[in-house]
This record gives sequence, structure tokens and C-alpha cells, in this order.
Amino acid sequence: MITALLPRKALRITALALPLAGWTLHSTVLHHRLTQAHRDPLTGAWRRTAFTTRAQRLLDRHPGDVVLVLADADRFKALNDRHGHAAGDAALTAIGTRLAEWAGPRGAVGRLGGDEFTVIARIEPRHQELRLEHLARQMSRPVPYEGGLLPLGVSLGAATPAAVRSTDLPVLMRAADAAMYEGKHGGRVVQAVPSHARVPSVKGRRCGRPGTSLVGKAA
Repeated sequence: MITALLPRKALRITALALPLAGWTLHSTVLHHRLTQAHRDPLTGAWRRTAFTTRAQRLLDRHPGDVVLVLADADRFKALNDRHGHAAGDAALTAIGTRLAEWAGPRGAVGRLGGDEFTVIARIEPRHQELRLEHLARQMSRPVPYEGGLLPLGVSLGAATPAAVRSTDLPVLMRAADAAMYEGKHGGRVVQAVPSHARVPSVKGRRCGRPGTSLVGKAA
């Protein structure tokens, strides 16, 4: 009698477990899809809104050892025109990958649009200058492409709460943006100072960018 009951009990347990397993799988797939929806499909970087959420959270938790960097590819249109859009995609992918490697698992990379990226990372103040120099070297390396090498130049501007005297993300981004354009095509990281945060802006972007002269728009 006991032996006869065992299969039935096993069947009941299996019947109860199957919907649970199905829901777990569904939840996992749904979470993956939602996560992917917040990422740029080409570079894997977070889209603007998702990056903003993660960056502000990091700023709130670790204001003393956070560095925010704006990165903008140099002469990207010329690269596209000369080598084709597939080469441009390879360059953008390389920028996203290198920024992610530099930031590490505790950081976040965002693609703001076109050839412009931002990255936030936790770095102790005593190591920040050295790490930024390392980033500049990494970003200047040519990109392997179709058996050859694509030249890559990236302008970089960095801002920290201590240097800019603010933990407000839009202020840091504006300061890093202004610092980046101050050293455009220089091959180094320009570190923001308080005056960079006071540069006139349109929707948080430095005035003078293409499109910022248009009412309600910023590049």
C-alpha cells in the first residue's frame, strides 16, 4: 500500500514544481529582456536613463572615491567616410569595451548617443590620476579591423565631487563635458575644476556643441 502511494505523491510534487519552475524560467527571461532593453545593442553600454540611475546611486553611496568621465571619439565622421560604417561600429564597440574594462564590475558605462560615452568608476583619490593616465593610453590604441588597424582618438574629460564641489550628477557631467572639449584632440584626460561646472549649458550640455543653439535641443 505504501509502495503504491509513493508514485502518486511524487506525481503531486512534480505537478506542483512544474508551474514554479516555469515561472522561475519566465522571470529569468523577462529580467534578461528588460536588462537588454536598457542597453545599447552595439556596444553593450547602458542607455542614458539606465546609466543615470546607476551613476547617481554610486555617487550617493561613495561620493569620496568616484570619478566620472565623458568620452568623445575624435574625427569619427572622417573614420566612417574613409573606412565605412562597419569600421565605425568596430571603433564604437572598442570604446565601449575599453571603458567597461577600465571601470570594472563596480562601475558603469553609458552611451549618450552617436560617438559619445560616459563612464563612472570607484577609484580611491590617491590612485585617480594614475588610473586616468592609463585610460588615456587605452583609448588611444588602434582598433583591430579586417586584418589591419583602425586609428582611434578619444577626447576625455573627468570630474570628481571633490574637484567640482558637487555630488549632483548633471553638474559633474557638465563639468566633465566642458573639460573634455577644452582638451579636444589632445590625447589626454582633462580634469575638471569648479569653473567647468559653471560653463553655460543647454539641458546640461555645454553651449557651443552642435545643436545647442537650437531652442529646446542639445547635441
